[in-house]
Order: sequence, then C-alpha cells, then structure tokens
Amino acid sequence: MKRKALPMLAVTAMATVAVTAQGLTDGFSVPKASAEKTDMQWLAGDHHVHSEWSVGWDNTTNPPTPIRAGDAIYPIEKNAAMASSYGLDWMVSTDHGGPNHSKVNLEQAYPEVLKARAENPDLKLFYGMEFDTPAADHSSLIIPKSNAESLTLYDIESKFNKRDPFPTDPQRDTDTNMVDALNYMKNLDVAPVLFANHPARSASGETKWGQDTPQEFRTWNDTAPNVSVGMEGAPGHQAGAINRDGSIDPKGDRGGYGNYATMGGFDQMSAKVGGLWDSMLGEGRHWWITSTSDSHVNWRDGGSDFWPGEYSKTYVKAQDSYDSILDGLRNGRIFVTTGDLISQLDVTAQAAGKSPAHAQSNGNRASIGETLQIPGNGKDVTVTITFKDPNAQNNHGENPKVNRVDLIMGEVTGKVDDRSTAANPTTKVIARFDESSWQRDGEAITITYKLKNVNKDSYIRVRGTNTNELEPMLDPKGENPWSDLWFYSNPIFLQAK
Repeated sequence: MKRKALPMLAVTAMATVAVTAQGLTDGFSVPKASAEKTDMQWLAGDHHVHSEWSVGWDNTTNPPTPIRAGDAIYPIEKNAAMASSYGLDWMVSTDHGGPNHSKVNLEQAYPEVLKARAENPDLKLFYGMEFDTPAADHSSLIIPKSNAESLTLYDIESKFNKRDPFPTDPQRDTDTNMVDALNYMKNLDVAPVLFANHPARSASGETKWGQDTPQEFRTWNDTAPNVSVGMEGAPGHQAGAINRDGSIDPKGDRGGYGNYATMGGFDQMSAKVGGLWDSMLGEGRHWWITSTSDSHVNWRDGGSDFWPGEYSKTYVKAQDSYDSILDGLRNGRIFVTTGDLISQLDVTAQAAGKSPAHAQSNGNRASIGETLQIPGNGKDVTVTITFKDPNAQNNHGENPKVNRVDLIMGEVTGKVDDRSTAANPTTKVIARFDESSWQRDGEAITITYKLKNVNKDSYIRVRGTNTNELEPMLDPKGENPWSDLWFYSNPIFLQAK
C-alpha cells in the first residue's frame, strides 16, 4: 500500500456543539476538575517490558520446566538501565506466565526487581506482569509498590492467570474467571491497574475482532472501573521492519499486526476517529490509551523491539512518586508519543468569561483526564493546547517537527444498548492547526480555540503528527517507523449543567 500525502486543511469554523444531555452521569463516576498540584510534572514511562523471566518451557518434564530467557532475553537490571538511558522516569517489569509461573515471579523475578531498583535509584520501577487474561489476550497488570507487592502479584497470578495451573484448567480461561479476578483486585487495599495489551493484534480485519472484544472491555470496566482503565493505543514491536544493521526489511511490519495493520503505529481501536475508543468515551467511560515497547529482543540483537523509551513513551502527569504515577495512570493524566515528536502536552478547557484562577478554583477549568463542569447553559469553552516540540535529535538521530495538530470532539450519550458497538458517529475532527495558526515561543507552541455554545455533554481529545496524512493510514510492510510519528492526548470530558 502506498501512502498518500493529503493536502493540509485550514482550521475549521468554530464548533457549535449539540450533544445529548446524559451520559456522564449515567452510571459512571465523574471526578471533577481540581486545582492542579504545582509539583506535578510530565513523567515518561513504559508499562510493558519483558525480561529473561518471560521464560520458555521444557514440556518434556512433568510439570514443564521454565527455561530462563526462553522468550525475552534481558535481565531486569538491563531493562531498567536502558529505560533510564532513554529518558524514562518509570517502568513496569511485566513478564508473562505459564505453568506455575507465579512461583517463578515470586522466587526468581522479584528479587531481580529489588536489585534493579537499587542499581537505578532515579527510575520508579514497578513490579507487575503481562497477565494472561482469561478469555482474552494479554494485559499489563501494574501492582502498587508496597512491602507486600510480591505476594499481591503471587496471589493474583496463582488464583486467576489462565496459564498458571498445571494440568491446564479450562475454567481458568473463561469470562467468569476474569470477572472474579477483577472483583478480587478492585477490593484490595490499593487496587492494581490493568491495561489491555495490543488489543486488535488478533483482529482478522477492520472491526473483525479477535481475542479482545468491545463487550469484554465494557464488562471489565463495569466490574472494576478503578482497575480496568484502558488499552495500549500504540502497541510495541514497532521495530519489526528494522534489520540489525539499521536497514529496512521490506517484509517487516509494525507491532506484529499481520492481519490488519497498525495505523501510524497505533491500533485500529484507538487510531480511527469515531471507532472503538470513541465509542467507549461516548458512554462517558474513563478509558485511557498508552504507548509501550513490549520489549523482548532489541532490533540490534535481531528482534523486533525498541528499548523502553527508545521509540514510544507514555507520559503521566504526576509527582515523582510511585503512588502519584499509579494514580495518574488510573485517572488518565496521560499523553503518548512516538519518536520523541513532543516532550510535553497540556490541554485545558475553561469556561469562557472566567479568569484562569477563578475557573480553576471553582472547578470550571479541566485538564487531560478531568471533567469540566460548565456553569449555566450554552456557555463557550476555551480550549488551550500547549506542547513542546523539542529542538533536539531523537534516538534515530533526527529532529522531527510537528506538522499538524487535530482537535477531536464527540458526544457523550450514555450506555449503549449493543455492547459490541465499536463506533461513535458523532466524533469528528473539529479543527486542524498548522504553524500558520499557532504561536511559538522557542520549543513551546500554543494553540487557542473556542468551542461555541457548549450546552450538552461531550469530550475533546488532541492528536498530532509529523506527516501530511489527514487520518493515519494503514502501515505498509517495510515502513520505517521513524518516518510516521504521532502523539495523542487522553480526553477531557465536558459536562453541561
């Protein structure tokens, strides 16, 4: 498939919002915007990283014997060191399981996590796993840091992970077991966080879902909205077309998405405007996206992966602490980027006519992951987008520039009757911006836009790219991932009174 460079569109006219007035209060918790803590900052991380404890298995023994480095090959200490060297502030070690792997994690992997923390004190290294999700694909399970974290993961993996029993227990691979797992997790003293990994990698075509389905996501989020909070927007394995010497393999693909390709490196569930992600947001669900490496074997060693932070980064607005980072992930204070296209992104929505200080103190100003309470009826809302386009080389030795930024808006109409729904036809790109319509101050770029007459429930989100594509296209085999970069914010909800 050849790419088409589409012409730049001018900024669209001011949006007049007409959205049904329900949704956000229809069975979903809606945390209001709060005064932003001044010591919060954007902290870059990766929640999907494998080590040598993602083992292979010798099935000639009974039970099967784990083979160290049988799948992923690097020590946890190596992963942590590389994450730090590529600018990450936090990382999650996530090895997937198998027969009695809960003991491997507890007795062999966890001590290595403690060593890696001691050797990399500036990195917040979370303990977790790539959960072999019952009746579905994989998920990143992030365990809150505590003195009991190793036992917390052991209990979850040994009780619920579908591949842990030997002999195999068919009851482990059921929707019922997943619901039981989520009910168990949400009632822990401090609940873990779960993101669905590479959600449409097993899809056979456009919206022809494989192991992960919209129904499952809705059930998980209904069951434990404080645990099941989102999915990988941009999956790992993005170096699948890069040979050891840095040349491009014309048969390689991004993400291992063989049946239906990624789109600008992003999963179809998140990349399509008005698709599955927007369908979830249109219900008022707090369903966030992330970006990860899924590191197993680096491309320089013959694998298909980048090091943590080398290509993809998930930025969380948080204080520099484990608790605050996990809270940011749980509550969607997140933006994602590939290729270090940007290094900061702030989006705010503010009721027009209010000073910034007055709006913030009265809950009439919201940032990424928050909800703006709009006073009165039919008020204008000012959206301010500020991002940093660093004047520096990325890890490919290039200095990519943001070519365009899109503001996307959709209606919030409440729960869908058909839980397989994967579309929100109200979601549109309402404005496109290029350098002719933004203000630059060094590396900092600011865009201001006014939403007219916002009188019903809705949400906004932002994305940007270094390409000329108006919409991300299917990634052809042999594409150089460094040439096709995108960033995405998570949403701000707008709730009319």
